[in-house]
Amino acid sequence: MTHVMPQLAYGLDALSPYMSKETLEFHYGKHLQTYVDNLNKLIPGTPYEDMPLEEILKKAEGGIFNNAAQAWNHTFFFQSLTPGQSDMPAKLVEALTESFGSVDTFKELFTKAALGLFGSGWVWLVMDKEHKLSIVQESNAGNPLTKGLTPMMVIDVWEHAYYIDYRNRRAAYIEAFWKVVDWNVVAGRI
Repeated sequence: MTHVMPQLAYGLDALSPYMSKETLEFHYGKHLQTYVDNLNKLIPGTPYEDMPLEEILKKAEGGIFNNAAQAWNHTFFFQSLTPGQSDMPAKLVEALTESFGSVDTFKELFTKAALGLFGSGWVWLVMDKEHKLSIVQESNAGNPLTKGLTPMMVIDVWEHAYYIDYRNRRAAYIEAFWKVVDWNVVAGRI
């Protein structure tokens, strides 16, 4: 099986000014492409050769895991963004309020987790088997699927996600991220 780049539902310049075309050219067009290419080079002749991406990241280790997880994580991230953000659907408001007390509290806690993750990685909104939502920090290529959790939303806090637009100002990037989250996509994952 050859893994391919996901298609974006928006143009490379559509998320501007929050994420520039140049950022997407590098983040989507180069970083994600490299993970997909590396995975395709690593899996021939292995048990992972004919597995879907999600199954590979649940079973693999080392370089195969890192590239599969990064390809999956980035795809999930880009599919969670929109240039035309709408109001948060009621079912998502209810779920966030039930788990965190309010949407504002959720955003504060998620922002704090994204700011507080040392080094590179991902911060996820996840759902457990009892449908309770929580926030999980994962370093490097970490993915909550490996812990039996269902990803609902993610922010990439590797520097390549924001350095072109925000340099070392992770807080400014996170603030901008909130303006391009596709709440309909997130709600559809409940």
